[in-house]
Amino acid sequence: MKIIDAILTQAPALAVLRRDLHAHPELCFKEQRTSDLVAEKLTDWGIPIQRGLGTTGVVGIVKSGTSSRAIGLRADMDALPMQEANTFAHASTQPGKMHACGHDGHTAMLLAAAQYLATHRSFDGTVYLIFQPAEEGGGGAREMIKDGLFDKFPMDAVFGMHNWPGLQLGQFAASAGPVMASSNEFKITIHGKGGHAAMPHNALDPVPVACQLVQSFQTIISRNLKPIDAGVISVTMIHTGEATNVIPNTCELQGTVRTFSIEVLDKIEQRMRVMTEHLCAASGLRADFEFKRNYPPTINSAAEADFARQVMAGIVGDGNVQAQEPTMGAEDFSFMLQAKPGCYVFIANGDGDHRDIGHGGGPCMLHNPSYDFNDELLPLGATYWVRLAEAWLKLP
Repeated sequence: MKIIDAILTQAPALAVLRRDLHAHPELCFKEQRTSDLVAEKLTDWGIPIQRGLGTTGVVGIVKSGTSSRAIGLRADMDALPMQEANTFAHASTQPGKMHACGHDGHTAMLLAAAQYLATHRSFDGTVYLIFQPAEEGGGGAREMIKDGLFDKFPMDAVFGMHNWPGLQLGQFAASAGPVMASSNEFKITIHGKGGHAAMPHNALDPVPVACQLVQSFQTIISRNLKPIDAGVISVTMIHTGEATNVIPNTCELQGTVRTFSIEVLDKIEQRMRVMTEHLCAASGLRADFEFKRNYPPTINSAAEADFARQVMAGIVGDGNVQAQEPTMGAEDFSFMLQAKPGCYVFIANGDGDHRDIGHGGGPCMLHNPSYDFNDELLPLGATYWVRLAEAWLKLP
């Protein structure tokens, strides 16, 4: 691997920084300590900053030369509302809050790249360092854009990166096209007429219709979509009833829908709405249908994905640059890719062997209470950011 020596020598300090962030997790739009730390580091390195985009977002501006070309590099800062099971020294000090997705590592890698870029400035153009809040459900990317991210900081392309457990340390993955799914949720309230469970003919029971809907929704995937189109409909909550001998007035279904395209999402929402209306009507019931679109699919542009792969190959070799297997997880970097060309890549986090004795039980997977970011990849990730920016700004 061709890791930048000046960054490699900073590896111990980077690990200390990352572990400090891990020990002090903050939830979406409340990343005050984290953004303060980021702002302080950038300022110490002579990097002008702007704060407040998306509430707690920070943007650093590193300029060199005279070119008008500009690139954006993004890291997310927020943690998850979950209890950490790890018992090592840098475990969360905040009950019910945990960096279980590696955003502490993402922030540390971009800070390391920022320090190098500000010190060496071996490029011609501008690098915008985007430290984003509220990726975990808050849509911080969308909020930063609403606050003028791309108007105040005009850039030609924007790039993001996420650690990926299971890939061998020293590997990257990048591909053109959809790499993460849209995230959407639904809530259906079926209104019937309650009654005595021993006399169902005097009631309008919403429960059998709810059961029909759960089964029928799966035929949308198997019979309404093209076989080559991917989609997921998962009913994850059913709430109804208060007593075993009472037919309830209402039954509520909630769940999630995931797709890799807006066209497929439109089809699923339309079919779910029609099925709900007609199945309820057939039994003399009515329903309230709510469908909320959270994050669009994350779709990498072809030119930028190819460029990212070339940069990666220059660091770790062609054999360690993998195809990016699409996942039905979602990512709000998708909002940035709707506005700008760019690419969202994976950097290997290993299989969990990096954790010291004292971690919690279970695999080291994302959103797992035993997760921990692998500090060994901090210099590698920072090197990728630096080489990506330098190479991109050399383009005509």
